[in-house]
Amino acid sequence: MKNSAKILGFILSILLTSCSPKAAEEAPAVDSTAVMISSSAAIENPKDSTHKFIRTAELKFKVKSVIKSTYNIEDLTARMGGFVTYTNLNSNVDYSQTKPVSSDSSLIITRYTVTNSIILRVPNSRLDSTLKLISKNIDYLDYRIIKADDVALQLLSNNLTIKRSNKNEARITHAIDNRGKKLNETTAAEEVLLSKQEQADNAHVANSSLKDQINFSTINLNLYQNQSVRYELIANDTDIKAYEPGIGSKVIDALSYGWSMLEAVLIFLINLWGLALLAAVVFFLYKLYIIKYKKK
Repeated sequence: MKNSAKILGFILSILLTSCSPKAAEEAPAVDSTAVMISSSAAIENPKDSTHKFIRTAELKFKVKSVIKSTYNIEDLTARMGGFVTYTNLNSNVDYSQTKPVSSDSSLIITRYTVTNSIILRVPNSRLDSTLKLISKNIDYLDYRIIKADDVALQLLSNNLTIKRSNKNEARITHAIDNRGKKLNETTAAEEVLLSKQEQADNAHVANSSLKDQINFSTINLNLYQNQSVRYELIANDTDIKAYEPGIGSKVIDALSYGWSMLEAVLIFLINLWGLALLAAVVFFLYKLYIIKYKKK
């Protein structure tokens, strides 16, 4: 019984320790954005030798700064052994207005949104890692699409086409060398041979393209940020009279100027309070002296 009680107490202490706030604080934080971006479709399985996948990813998301995120994504792409094939950085003007602010100047108010479309190519084995690094730039994710298209049968079909074309080419070449004596027969056979060679070449090119897409995954990114505002003060060099203020504005300006002048005079008089006090004292003494003199 004592041993059972000790074992039970030991188990309870482990459970309480694992559920304590300290244990929760020590647990590694999970990047929710990286989890949203990641997908099993972006992970290569080295044990699978049957399927040949072309992996592509398409993302649209908001960032704090398109320019900074663009530089970051291009740098991390190079670090992952990939390269950028397309980038289109734009400032799209959403609204623009010109307002006169004085008789000789105007203010241009421009609201614009910065966007960028980027196409990346990264090694197939590093697609998932690259997407997780890109996710650190995401402020808000609009969508993400990841595809893994199996092209093993297409590769097999192209290889079979190449083999058939090579066999047929060898037979036609042999026939031309041994039996193609007439000019018209030889010309027709040469055209058939050229057609077979073209089929083989097309199959070779298609296979090379597929292998390139298998080895390097394609990532399409669409970045944007919050709308920005730009203010620009410009001179009116076309028709200044058109921007002259009306009679009401002139009257208000005149009253404002007159009040400013009155304030300046009052301030000036207040600054002379010492002289005014001295003059008052002198005047008082003078009056006092006159009164005493008359009494005598």
